[in-house]
Amino acid sequence: MRKLIFVRHGLSEWNALNQFTGWVDVDLSEKGVEEAKSAGKKIKEAGIQLDVAYTSVLKRAIKTCHYVLEESDQLWVPEYKSWRLNERHYGALQGLNKKETAEKYGDEQVREWRRSYDTLPPLLASDDPDSATQDRRYNNLERRTIPGGENLKVTLERAIPYWEDKIAPSLLKGDIVLVAAHGNSLRALAKHIENISDDDIMGLEIPTGQPLVYELNDDLSVSKKYYL
Repeated sequence: MRKLIFVRHGLSEWNALNQFTGWVDVDLSEKGVEEAKSAGKKIKEAGIQLDVAYTSVLKRAIKTCHYVLEESDQLWVPEYKSWRLNERHYGALQGLNKKETAEKYGDEQVREWRRSYDTLPPLLASDDPDSATQDRRYNNLERRTIPGGENLKVTLERAIPYWEDKIAPSLLKGDIVLVAAHGNSLRALAKHIENISDDDIMGLEIPTGQPLVYELNDDLSVSKKYYL
């Protein structure tokens, strides 16, 4: 039985402030650190022996990955980072308070921006000082590849190549795989793995710091799914 473990990063500083975060490189809060450590302890208690770890290029996910590996006594496990596992880009909403944004645009509009499958947020211009085009960690990407905002559909489209090129081959050769990433990049992968419909994905929420285990068949279809 092939095994895949998702861990959504612990509570970030901007999560605690109820702000849209996206690609902004926000750190974990104190609570988020404890959530990440707890996830690692649960993996250790479950006796899960990891072979490889994948994470994003944002420090809240990277640190979560490290805490999980450290607390499970597996810090030596090979780790790979990719922008394709980043949180969805919230465009011009990044940094805004969610409650204040809802008061301005309405609860339904904000819910649509946050939870729908194919509605884009207001986009951030590529020449905006806050654009990821100004961040050197993305210098190896074509400028047109760097988003000004994403919905879950676009997030899935940029995550799937990494699934197909890296994560799925690891699983197919028998590796037990950890993916420490973000709420929406993990939702996107879950949609693909579980074949969740566009409508039903709106209701999927992966809690922070709680390891989600998939036991997979040889064709990577889901045999069993549970939280530790």
